[in-house]
Amino acid sequence: MTKHSPEKIRNIAICGHGSSGKTTLVDHLLHVTGAVARQGSVDERNSICDFEEEEKHHKYTIEAKVTHFDSGGLHFNFIDTPGYPDFIGQTLCALSAVETAIIAVNAHAGIEVNTRRVFKEAGKRGLGRIILINKMDSDNLDFPALLDSIQKSFGAACVPINVPIGSGAAFKGVASTLNVPTDTAGALVDPAGLHERLIEAIVEVDEAATEAYFEGTEPTGDQLTLLIHKAIAAGTLIPIVCAAGKRNVGVKELLEVLGLCALEPAMLARTAKDAQGGEVALVPNPDAPLVAQVFRTRIDPFVQKLSFIRVYSGTLKKDASVHASHARKAVKIAQLLTPQANEMTPCDAVGPGEIVAVAKTEELHTGSTLGDLELPHLEFPRPMVGLAVTPKSRNDEAKLSGALHKIVEEDTTFRIDRDAQTKELVMNGMSELHLQIVQERLKRRDKVEVDTKEPKIPYRETIQANAEGSYRHKKQTGGRGQFGEVHIRMYPLPGDVDIETWATKERFASMRAHHYDKEHNFLWVDSVVGGTIPNNFLPAVEKGFKERLDRGVIAGFRIQNVCVEVHFGKHHPVDSSEAAFKTAGSMAFRNVFQQARPGLLEPIVKMHITVPSEKVGDVNSDMSGRRGRVQGLESAGGDFQTVTVEVPLAEVTTYARTLSSMTGGQGSYGLEFSHYDVVPGNVQKEIVEKAAHKEEEEE
Repeated sequence: MTKHSPEKIRNIAICGHGSSGKTTLVDHLLHVTGAVARQGSVDERNSICDFEEEEKHHKYTIEAKVTHFDSGGLHFNFIDTPGYPDFIGQTLCALSAVETAIIAVNAHAGIEVNTRRVFKEAGKRGLGRIILINKMDSDNLDFPALLDSIQKSFGAACVPINVPIGSGAAFKGVASTLNVPTDTAGALVDPAGLHERLIEAIVEVDEAATEAYFEGTEPTGDQLTLLIHKAIAAGTLIPIVCAAGKRNVGVKELLEVLGLCALEPAMLARTAKDAQGGEVALVPNPDAPLVAQVFRTRIDPFVQKLSFIRVYSGTLKKDASVHASHARKAVKIAQLLTPQANEMTPCDAVGPGEIVAVAKTEELHTGSTLGDLELPHLEFPRPMVGLAVTPKSRNDEAKLSGALHKIVEEDTTFRIDRDAQTKELVMNGMSELHLQIVQERLKRRDKVEVDTKEPKIPYRETIQANAEGSYRHKKQTGGRGQFGEVHIRMYPLPGDVDIETWATKERFASMRAHHYDKEHNFLWVDSVVGGTIPNNFLPAVEKGFKERLDRGVIAGFRIQNVCVEVHFGKHHPVDSSEAAFKTAGSMAFRNVFQQARPGLLEPIVKMHITVPSEKVGDVNSDMSGRRGRVQGLESAGGDFQTVTVEVPLAEVTTYARTLSSMTGGQGSYGLEFSHYDVVPGNVQKEIVEKAAHKEEEEE
């Protein structure tokens, strides 16, 4: 039997920008509710949540942590998330497993880059949102101005459910705007004046309640609670609460607000797909078929791999064998663990709404679905900043590969690639800071120190015109020779077309077969007739093409967006071989590629750069020099503006240093992949010449 019924469970992720006091607040919530015996502290490096050595050293959260406590007859699963955009993957994992998101705002700094990002991400998932204005004990605050900036940025649905009494050192508590107290002396905003706006936001979700309210009848008791939940689920109400987590002021009232406003599992509509692709509504019923998902993976030095699972329907039991996506056979769940940060307590069964960890289950990965239905895939941003990495000690080469694969398993925004041309091992992350933390973890956890080279930009090669040609591979060295001749036509292949439709156009009327490689967006069409190339040699021709895709032609970068049609060839009954046709295919590809207006594509990223208003001109000027295109400008609250710009990744790999210098440390930015675009001719010439020079040096 499960420990908690679904209607008593509240799953909440607390997120926001760095230094908004999220972890400190969670430490206090755990302590005041009696969930932990001691009061943790980030400053003293003994926080309950920030237990990893890298987190203690830097004093900020790097990984999402699952905690739990009971309050007011409810069971809360609380996930503390990183505040810096460099670790956004961890936040997205957490948001996929909850019904409610607390968006923490630093009262002094106001709305920052990651504040906007997580607010938007929570909205995309249909989560209930609560805005927490934390650090109300900071000096020189203008609460009315901050409140105005929040409402301008996030909409009129943002309404205070309590307001601060005093600020800075004089901050001593909060006054409710829902049940306005008799004594409101010292309140920075009149709570009675906000009461009407709050009730209007609550009743807006229900036509009958709205009509009754404007006739003079306010909802009360259970009706009010139900309406608040409906309004938050519908997004017509986003409550704003105030606190100073470090001083434990407003924390008790925050718990009361969470009890009133946080959504229970049944209040968020979720669906899964059956084997036929049909949508099935998920109901948090412990007796229904099991549907659960791994939302996060962590490599623990003691119990090894931990898979964190959110149960949406049915019951997950210890020692059960369950079907899992990404696994070839049923997965045995040997042990269930209830997580309290890094402490694990065994349990026998968990039902809908619960979060549990499973140890040493290698078949499970982040995003894996448990049960016979399939949940939507978890989407994460593409890591775009790369470093070529080698171990400082040759003896650590095998060790390094294993250590990096562990990080790939637990970090959804980290990737490793083996460069086919240079044979370098390249690790890709969200930023320089992200990759720095990875190096620290390699040294601390796996005892591997590494050397890194400058960020490697993942350029791509492509063509911009049709071309055709051939290559004859003929070699006679005594005895049996080598002979193979391949004739091809080459076409640019759009990245957003239906391949079946495109491949069956009139020009391929004689097509015998076609093979599509999605990774390279590469299509190979076989239009050979009359056996001019025997069927047994065609796979060798294709192999020659694919090797060239990874080696590149003009600068050694991977090729994409190309269609090759093999339409004719010649063979010799004795001298032809697979090796000969593989070489002929590769060389024909190279020669025709060079005639088809070859070009380079470069990754373009979208940046959201938040700076003081007087620095906007400097940012625009700097971005112009980096080939950036400014897309827009919007207020970030207070005296800050957010500049949205699209810019080549190659121009901003070390942007953090520039921005810090430009703004005196006040600027911040977020970065995400946007698309690939053609490299300007002068820049392409430099890249190609550099690649040719490097090739000459290696020879």
